[in-house]
Amino acid sequence: MRIAVLVSGGVDSSVALRLLQQQGHEVTAFYLKIWLEDELAYLGNCPWQEDLDYVTRVCQQADVPLEVISLQREYFDNVVSYAIAQVKVGNTPNPDIFCNRLIKFGLFVDYIDIHFKDRFDNIASGHYAQVVEVGDQLRLKKAPDAIKDQTYFLSYLKIDQLKRLIFPIGHLQKSEVRVLAQQFDLPNKDRKDSQGICFLGKLKFNDFLKHYLGERPGDKIEFETGKKLGQHRGFWYHTIGQRQGSGLSGGPWYVVDKDPAKNIVYFSKEYYAADKKRNELIVTDLNWFGNAPANGDLLVKLRHGPHEHVCSIEHLNNNKLRITLTENDQGIASGQIAAFYDDDICLGAGVIGS
Repeated sequence: MRIAVLVSGGVDSSVALRLLQQQGHEVTAFYLKIWLEDELAYLGNCPWQEDLDYVTRVCQQADVPLEVISLQREYFDNVVSYAIAQVKVGNTPNPDIFCNRLIKFGLFVDYIDIHFKDRFDNIASGHYAQVVEVGDQLRLKKAPDAIKDQTYFLSYLKIDQLKRLIFPIGHLQKSEVRVLAQQFDLPNKDRKDSQGICFLGKLKFNDFLKHYLGERPGDKIEFETGKKLGQHRGFWYHTIGQRQGSGLSGGPWYVVDKDPAKNIVYFSKEYYAADKKRNELIVTDLNWFGNAPANGDLLVKLRHGPHEHVCSIEHLNNNKLRITLTENDQGIASGQIAAFYDDDICLGAGVIGS
């Protein structure tokens, strides 16, 4: 099989590449050069040159051809612009999810189909997820490593995208991948995992926000009393449920609401009070891998990580769901993605409404 393998310079994608090669497939490595590698280089700590160096060494060791594809303008137009627009209206975007749908498994696939004349049968990456058959349908399945599982980040893919994807390490624990990296004697075998938001690399999200949105001082208001507590640098630096970075004494203080029109951020010390129920939300712009599930109970993830809620879903008009959680979640934020599961099968996802 002829497979295009997305590589990042990290251990996961490098092991995925070598496993496919070991299985006898004809593999070509692709490194995607995206916008911020040049755009925000002045902020420092941008690891793309180091990433590409590791990718080059891994491919040379394995005698695998490497192609470097620049999708900087496409990335800005589709992912960065989306993130900025969402932040401006007070939402909390998830650019990694839209990067997967629009860039890595969207425009990149279109690019190689055009420029490489349909040379590749499948696309592979180092994601911790599995594509399995359920009945006669393809579905996205969780990885056995609950902490590393990345189905949340893939939950907004289209079913047609899923049909061409291979995740060679999706059935493994992270510890097993580390062992394989040592066995392959990879140049990056001891490299640490990257932290934080994928699309920013090692850059801080607040630095990204400052570059594009700057600062606009506004009031910090106590939610219950309306008392002014101080000033913030711009409402876009705060998200619902945030505790760190309030700059307020006598806390802990939590962000409980924002008013983008007035540039106000509301704080409360009573975030976990019994009368402050946070177990209902509306989810819009739904994306299912198959038929939409019937009204009833499912599992839902409101962010990446092992934690998931038991919830009931109710279909509304205009491709919306009303979700009721069996317990409160203090970090429900509009603009984020809610991913739905039946046991370990990801059914799809939608966007949390305001």
